[in-house]
Amino acid sequence: MKIVPPAPVSLLCRPGRRAACLAVALACCAGPAQVLAQEAFPSRPITLIVPNPPGGSNDVFARAIGKRLGDALGQPVVVDNKAGAGGSVGAGLAARAQPDGYTLLFVSSTYTTNAAIQTSLPFDAVHAFAPVAMVAKGPMILTVNNELPVKTPQDLLALAKNQPGKLNYASSGVGSINHFATHQYAQVAGVQMTHVPYKGMAPAINDLIGGHIQVLIASGPSILPTVKAGKVRALGVTSATPSAVAPGLAPLAANGAPGYESGLWWGILAPAGTPASVVARLNTEINRILGLDEIKDLLLREGAEPDPKTPDAFGAQLRGDIEQWRRVARQANIKAE
Repeated sequence: MKIVPPAPVSLLCRPGRRAACLAVALACCAGPAQVLAQEAFPSRPITLIVPNPPGGSNDVFARAIGKRLGDALGQPVVVDNKAGAGGSVGAGLAARAQPDGYTLLFVSSTYTTNAAIQTSLPFDAVHAFAPVAMVAKGPMILTVNNELPVKTPQDLLALAKNQPGKLNYASSGVGSINHFATHQYAQVAGVQMTHVPYKGMAPAINDLIGGHIQVLIASGPSILPTVKAGKVRALGVTSATPSAVAPGLAPLAANGAPGYESGLWWGILAPAGTPASVVARLNTEINRILGLDEIKDLLLREGAEPDPKTPDAFGAQLRGDIEQWRRVARQANIKAE
């Protein structure tokens, strides 16, 4: 039998057929890589890093959102608590992860206050991450001890103006969100109060109850049970508008501190460079989840309300908060301990 050798490529790819031949050759060479690049997201489990210990609001929100996000995507979302260094350990791990959508970071407003005062973070707080979705927001509550002869925010500000520096306000530590929020409140209202930092919120609340300090701005879940028990008095909320977290309390901005607004928020980031299509898919699913009644109820129990945003809007808030707190830190000489 006579074996006919294959025709040379130069003969097969005559001038009229060279473009087709080239396309076939490229497809054959790039086939596996092309299939991999077009692999549908997600095709394996997603890790959601929480840079805090289990049990707090960050952990509770991350697990609730993560479970429903996994159901929607058809892949499990595994919450991984990586606490340490005020959240910097977990954030650093996320910043170094592959930007493919399979590693996410759950953060809160503390991320921005840390960025404002920490000079040696192992990542760039502004550029290391791509904003994915805002999850929730919540006000803080201005409270005073029952011995203080004030009933309204205006009463408190009048007393503070008559006694500059005599009133003490507590925080859960230097550079904490309530330290920043209270300093900013006093600055906007034109009064002076003295900061007394504590190692956590529990001892601060105990000294507020005991009358050792006069003023405390704290989250709803941490202070409202004490307010409801009649042990301290609530005067207003730090949000720009009234909040379902603390019904009946008016914004401080409408009562002697015009333009004042502060509060807590929670959101999800991805490593910088994560494909825009992946970010968009995650944002769409998370925003849908935030509309579920069960999620709204859970958030409200933890002192928050849903606050869905586009990635761009969330990014703008993130950058704005960091710049704002850096400005406050410079003015008040707030530095990391």
